[in-house]
Amino acid sequence: MAKRRRQTTKVSKSLIECEILRLGHDGRGIAKHEGKTQFIEGALPTEKVKARYITQRSKFDELNTVEILNASPERVTPPCQHADVCGGCSLQYMSVAAQISYKEGVLKEQFKHFGNLTSSEWFEPIVGESEGYRTKARLGVVYVGARDEVIIGFREKRNKRITNIEQCVVLDPRAGNSLSGFRELIASLAIRQHIPQIEIAMGDDSAALVMRHMVAFTEDDLVKLRLFGEQFNFEIYLQPGDASTVHKIWPENTIDRLYFTLSLPELSPPKELSSKNGEVKQRELNIAFHPTDFTQVNSDVNRKMIIRALEWLDIQSTDRVLDLFCGLGNFTIPMACLAKEVVGIEGSDTMVARGRENAELNDLNNVSFAVANLQADFTKAAWVKKGFDKILIDPPRSGALDIVNHISKFKAQRIVYVSCNPATLARDAGILLDKGYKLVKAGVMDMFPHTSHVESVALFEKEKKKRGANG
Repeated sequence: MAKRRRQTTKVSKSLIECEILRLGHDGRGIAKHEGKTQFIEGALPTEKVKARYITQRSKFDELNTVEILNASPERVTPPCQHADVCGGCSLQYMSVAAQISYKEGVLKEQFKHFGNLTSSEWFEPIVGESEGYRTKARLGVVYVGARDEVIIGFREKRNKRITNIEQCVVLDPRAGNSLSGFRELIASLAIRQHIPQIEIAMGDDSAALVMRHMVAFTEDDLVKLRLFGEQFNFEIYLQPGDASTVHKIWPENTIDRLYFTLSLPELSPPKELSSKNGEVKQRELNIAFHPTDFTQVNSDVNRKMIIRALEWLDIQSTDRVLDLFCGLGNFTIPMACLAKEVVGIEGSDTMVARGRENAELNDLNNVSFAVANLQADFTKAAWVKKGFDKILIDPPRSGALDIVNHISKFKAQRIVYVSCNPATLARDAGILLDKGYKLVKAGVMDMFPHTSHVESVALFEKEKKKRGANG
C-alpha cells in the first residue's frame, strides 16, 4: 500500500499591508486581515507595516515585518546589530518605557481574565539597566567545517540555526564583549567540532565558562583552556555528560562556587543581624552558587525585588516565615535576618544543600531547609504543622496551584507571591481570594529587558472576619 503523502500548505509569497491593533502576550503585533487573526513579528501597536507570510493556518497567520509604513512613536533603533535575526531579544525596537507599559498591561489583562481581579494598588515597576544586565546565558556553538568557522550565539528567530553574534549588549560586558575571544578559543581546539554549547555564569567578582563537549579534550586543548581562563579571568568548567559531570579545571584546587552579595540598607525600621556568637554584623550577605545553579539573571533587579518583598512582608522579630520554592536561599537568607524563624522548602536536594551552605556562610542559625514536592499533597509534612505568620512563594512558570489550594493549613496573615508567569499568578490569585485573602498590591519587574517575559510580584493579606450583629 502506497504511503499517504503529508499535505503541506503553500505559503503566499506576496507582501500585505497590516494595521497593528495591539501586542500579543508573546510581543508580536496583532492585526486582522479579511477576518483572520495575524501575528506579526517586529510590529508595534498603531503601526502600518508591510509583512511577509511565514506560515498560514486555518485560524491565524504568522508574518514578519518587512517595511514600516507608519512608525509608532515608541519605535526606536535597536541597541544590538543582531536584533533582526537573533532570537535572544524580541522587543529591542520598542522603547524601554513602552516595554514596561506593555508588561503592566499583560499582568492587568491576566488579572481581569481570571475572575475580574483588580489590585488595590499598582506599585511602581522595579527596573534596572536595560543593557549589560544578564549574568547567566547558554550560547550555542557550531563549527562549520566547509568554511573552517566557529559560530557562537543564540538561536535565530523562526528557526533553530545559531546567530553568529559579534557582541551581545544584554549580556554582562565581561561575557558580552568577549564573544570573539570565545570564538577564537574554540577555533583553536582540536575537538572544536564536538563543542555544542558554552554556559556563562557571573558572580559579583568572578565569572565562569562551562564547556559542553561530546568527546574528550586533548592535553593541548586543556592547556589552552587554562591559559584562556588565566588571561581573561574566567573560571573554566568542563561538562562531558549530564549536569552531574560538570567539574572545574581552572583555577585548580579552588572551590567550585561563585558569589553575589545582598545588602539590606533600605529596610525600615533598621534591624541588625545576629551571628552564632552574638556579635553584630553588617547587613550584607554573601550568597554562594555553583555556575549551573538557578539564579536570577538580573542581579540589580533581583536585589530590588528582595527589598520589596521584605518590605511588603513586614517581617517582625517574632514571626515564623515560610519560603516556598526557596532555591539556594535568595529570599530565605535575607528573611532569616529579620524573623524569629524561617523555613525554606524546595524540590531539589542540591538546592536545599546550597541553602544550608548559605545559611552557614552567613552565620544564621534560625533558618532550616527541607526537600518537598510542592506540586503534590505536602500537608502531612512536619514543617507544615506549626503554621506560619508570613509566606513567600516564588514558583516556576506552572505556578503554585497545590500550595494555594492548601494555603489555609498555614494560617498566614500575609503572603508575597513572586511570579514569572502572569497567567498562573492570576489563576492562583483567584484561588487565594476564595481562601479568604485580598489582593493588596501588585506590579511588574523588568527582570528581562527587551524580551516579552513578564515578571511580577503581588501582596495578599488575610481578610479580617466581620463581627456579627451581636458580636
